[in-house]
Amino acid sequence: MIISAKIEAFVMHCGEMGSRWGFNRTIGQMYGLLVISEEALTANELSEQLKISRGNVSMGIKELQSWRLIQVQHKPGDRKEYYRPAGSIWEMANRIFEERRKREIDPTLSLLRDNLLNAPANNEEIYAQDKMHEIHDLLETITFFAGELQGMSPEKLTTLMKLGSGIGKVLDMKDKFLKSGT
Repeated sequence: MIISAKIEAFVMHCGEMGSRWGFNRTIGQMYGLLVISEEALTANELSEQLKISRGNVSMGIKELQSWRLIQVQHKPGDRKEYYRPAGSIWEMANRIFEERRKREIDPTLSLLRDNLLNAPANNEEIYAQDKMHEIHDLLETITFFAGELQGMSPEKLTTLMKLGSGIGKVLDMKDKFLKSGT
């Protein structure tokens, strides 16, 4: 398989995005290549296409499996393992969000809950706890909303996103009506 300039640009971009999603550049490149490859790829093919060591590929595969982003596929009569994305693009987005929630938001919420259980010792701690409470409430709201979104079908999510700006306008009109009525 020869990677065209267009595919290479996408794969390299996935590498850059990988670090923002919570894994390294090489793993992002591996996942990008798997996503846009019609056929499942072996570890050797990943290594050759991305010009990275077989050991790097092996570690990347383990990481992608721990995120539940890829699955192993076998072909009859072939002992090699082939890798492909596990599910649709929507499922991938959900898994990345879920893993990031577990790795980033949940520990933060846990720390905030522990800190909020203790009575403040002075005015500085009172102020700090007020801010921690705001952060806690925001993260809880975001987590609840995201959980609701994750339970929706891709079709309903698409419709909701298309309605997004319209909902903002409706809320603005509601505010105007309520202000004019007082």
